Amino acid sequence: MENYKRNEKLQALKNKANRLPLQPGVYIMKNKDGDIIYIGKAKALKNRVTQYFGAGNQHTEKVKQMVSNVDNFEYIICSSEFEALILENSLIKQNQPKYNILLKDDKGYFYIKITDDKWKRIETAKSTDKKGEFIGPYNSGYIVKQTVEEARRIFKLPDCNRDFDKISRPCLNYHIGLCDAPCRGKIPLEEYLQTVAEAREFIKNGENESVSVETLQNRMNEAAENLEFETAAKLRDRINAIKKIREKQRVVSIAYKAQDVIATAFIGETACVEILIFRNYKLCDKQHFFIDGFSDRKSVYNEFLQRYYVNKEDIPPRILIDEEAEEFELIEKWLSQKADKKVALINPKQGDQLKILDMCVNNAAENLSEKTERTGREMSALNELAGLLGLPITPRYIESYDISNTAGSNNVAGMIVFKDGRPYKPFYRKFKIKGFSGQDDYRSMEEVLDRRFCEYEKGEDECFSHLPDLILLDGAKGQISAVLPVLKKHNIDLPVFGMVKDSKHRTRAIATTGADISIKSNRKAFTLVTNIQDEVHRFAISFHKAQASKNMLKSELFEIDGIGKAKAAALIKHFKSMKKIREADIAALREVKGISEDLAGKIYDFFRQNS
Repeated sequence: MENYKRNEKLQALKNKANRLPLQPGVYIMKNKDGDIIYIGKAKALKNRVTQYFGAGNQHTEKVKQMVSNVDNFEYIICSSEFEALILENSLIKQNQPKYNILLKDDKGYFYIKITDDKWKRIETAKSTDKKGEFIGPYNSGYIVKQTVEEARRIFKLPDCNRDFDKISRPCLNYHIGLCDAPCRGKIPLEEYLQTVAEAREFIKNGENESVSVETLQNRMNEAAENLEFETAAKLRDRINAIKKIREKQRVVSIAYKAQDVIATAFIGETACVEILIFRNYKLCDKQHFFIDGFSDRKSVYNEFLQRYYVNKEDIPPRILIDEEAEEFELIEKWLSQKADKKVALINPKQGDQLKILDMCVNNAAENLSEKTERTGREMSALNELAGLLGLPITPRYIESYDISNTAGSNNVAGMIVFKDGRPYKPFYRKFKIKGFSGQDDYRSMEEVLDRRFCEYEKGEDECFSHLPDLILLDGAKGQISAVLPVLKKHNIDLPVFGMVKDSKHRTRAIATTGADISIKSNRKAFTLVTNIQDEVHRFAISFHKAQASKNMLKSELFEIDGIGKAKAAALIKHFKSMKKIREADIAALREVKGISEDLAGKIYDFFRQNS
């Protein structure tokens, strides 16, 4: 009854949506209590809103959940899509709807803390509510962390919590020159505290590298003149450390005074959006946000860019983005109006700007890997593969198929699944080719995929009930051409590609219905595809060998008068191996269902005569 009422409500909402005008505007979704749960804009209200109440299987889980809570909707007609975007931003800011992207700016302030312990330490802190000296506040946690790490590295200060009044064996940092190891008991407290004080002054000098280096240089020269060579050597090392750190920072500096770099990594319907913030020609901060309910970059950025910049006053003139920039022309116009200057969204294709964007992508993948317990390399490989193949989403589930036979005999197929970049063996499946005899890899692949999607329609097997995001076949255009009609027959729209090997049976390229896509220059995607191809080949050929071995065992039993397929299968199932059948006595053979005393005697005699 409840489902009936809900379906009736959805039909009423769909009918209402079909009466909407084909004009720009803002739509406002409400629940049964009248609360606003989602606000969106549209170029044509009717086209956009009707999508919510039909083709539900194509929605993400977040959209499905939102639609299930919609009881009514309102709309406001606008004179242009840009006006709709402005109104949408204003309404979202006022109402904070549950299902819109809402980015909380909960960063607060950050501090550098110098503890009041006997052996003072330099640490990061988020508040000033405990004892100690605090330098700050800073807006950027990234800057605070980087500054503390720099100070420790330059002045060789510890980052551990050891009791330095007790002598202990130094850790690795001492042996690689990153810490002077007061834990050894060879550094007087007075000298240590002097070093901490110098590090404090270095931190307070901040950006003024030349002052820090010049001061240290003068002190080094003075120490050398006074024949204090050990002190002079320490000061020299500090100067070199500062220069090395600054050189490292210049590696991530840019040719433009100010720009933001934005990239996204996906796993399923969870995205991590990474922002690298460059000011004064170098990286000064970074942020990341996890967002659920999206499976492609365009959908994420259509909301995220507005939510992220709506309260920002420092909007740079350049924003690098890992999506085609022309898709966001309206947002670019809105940003320019808000910043009162030209703001350009740029999707670089080559050069240093692309390298910086790639760095941002890798950071997004690394953050996502921590959340999903996958490695950054696995996340990057999936995102790289999606970009290479032009997939609308980053594939979470990848199914791969391979055929194995010997001159047409024992013809079988293996299906493996990679989930989030790793083998997911609970979803592996084996197939015996039943539709024909002989060797025909194209017909075999066609049969296997047809049976796989028949099982999907039944919905009885958890593995088959889950459609993959990508299908990779071991083979080239022929295999792809064989299975595409199968997908059409079952009304399934999935990306299908082949995996092509070279003459040495190593992965060479991705096959399409057109030209092959070379993947050797895309190392992470290449490694992932190679692993998939090797694994599906291993799985299929191991099944083939097992079938061939079983049939060979059965063929030996067939030489015994009275043994057919059923009795041979029963014997193998019972004893598990031919060795145990050969060694079995008549009484043991009689325990097998269908084996009479007379037949047991024949089996026993056969193996004794042929031993």
